[in-house]
Amino acid sequence: MATTKRAMPGRLSGLSVKIIATIVIVILAVEVVIYLPSAASFRQGWLNDRLRVGIVAARVLDAVPDAMNLPRMLTDRLLTSAGALAIVYRREGQSQLIELADADMPREAVTVDMRVRDPATLILGALDTLLFGGTRTLRIVGEEIGQQERIIEVLMPEAPLKAELLVYSRNLFVLSLILAIITSAVLYVFVSRILIGPIRRLTGNMVGFRRAPENATLIVAPTARRDEIGVMEQELAAMETDIFSMLRQRRHLADLGLAVAKINHDLRNTLTSAQLLSDQVANVDDPNVQRLAPRLVQSIDRAIGFAQSVLDYGRQSAAPPRPVRVDLHRLIEDAAFEAGLAGHPAISFVNAVPAETAVLVDPDQFARIFINLLRNAREALEVKGAGAETPKVEAGLAEHPDGLLVWVQDNGPGLPPRARDNLFVAFEGSARAGGTGLGLAIARELAEAHGGRLGHVDTPRGTRFELTLPVALRHP
Repeated sequence: MATTKRAMPGRLSGLSVKIIATIVIVILAVEVVIYLPSAASFRQGWLNDRLRVGIVAARVLDAVPDAMNLPRMLTDRLLTSAGALAIVYRREGQSQLIELADADMPREAVTVDMRVRDPATLILGALDTLLFGGTRTLRIVGEEIGQQERIIEVLMPEAPLKAELLVYSRNLFVLSLILAIITSAVLYVFVSRILIGPIRRLTGNMVGFRRAPENATLIVAPTARRDEIGVMEQELAAMETDIFSMLRQRRHLADLGLAVAKINHDLRNTLTSAQLLSDQVANVDDPNVQRLAPRLVQSIDRAIGFAQSVLDYGRQSAAPPRPVRVDLHRLIEDAAFEAGLAGHPAISFVNAVPAETAVLVDPDQFARIFINLLRNAREALEVKGAGAETPKVEAGLAEHPDGLLVWVQDNGPGLPPRARDNLFVAFEGSARAGGTGLGLAIARELAEAHGGRLGHVDTPRGTRFELTLPVALRHP
């Protein structure tokens, strides 16, 4: 299987940059949330300052007996100090107006009522000034503290307010950006030491170990940390150690298996020659030879069968299944014929799988599963029989929450305890003398390759195997 080389990400594309960017974005987002009420408060304070100057001017008007005849120089100075174009003073149903000489009043005006102080109105007012202000006239309406009947109106250009609000916003943004950068740098140094550095070390180790898993020096050395990173280091070290040992063991087993296969092949040829000689010996008229010849032939046949089973297991293909639409009833019928059950003189075989039951499986691999199961059932009944009942093997189908359940059952004496303990272990799960135990091991591997499960089910009498198939293998 082809492998793709993966390079370690650079520092500008790794976790560190992402963490810094995330921290900066979060801090700026928080500053935006803080900025809106802050800008509204700045605008409100600015307007209050202008209104207080207007109140002072109104008090001057109140103190002068004839306010209408105030010198123009004095009124212009009052208006200039307030930055206003005009001031209107209303009391007891009367209004007094002073305005700047030669004042150019813009046509568009916006009223700001300083008596309304709810947060939503203040924030919307600040946004309105920032987005639409600059060329309009502000009409600031307020009242003296404790003198609700005295209303002050200050008319002034909005441009100075917008200019100062922009400067305030710029300064706040620069301060927030500096704060975000400093905070990100401090957090990065902290996080880099306890998180990013160890993660990069572990990632580099995994990339390097994947390229050369046979190199024991690449196994990560765990530190003394007791947190999640420490547990990750320990588990990774244990996993890489297991993989190293497994690969070394697999290499040894592969070499040993190749040697055993060669020896086994030569042994099978030798046993075949011995079988031919035993057949000739069986024709000798000597009574002693006639008595011993069947045992000799049986022993040689068993040895040949064992050698052939080992060769078949070694040749077992690792290719994945190639599913096609298969008639399950017909497949089991063919498997029964291959297993020697169809037409058996002493054993009855019943295929209870409904006709035309379609599944999506690899026909060759699936047939091998049932050949192994049915052959084991036949051999068990031929050796020990079924007691008082007629020997019988049955295959059936049932619905299952996970999909389909296909079962194979016989009415024989059942499996001995030793066989049950190692039922699906190669060379150890045989229930009869001379068996290799490879059939069930191969059957389980093929079932798992299809996403299914093959297991043994305890029954009062006989042996029952159940194959569970996922829903995806059921063909409509």
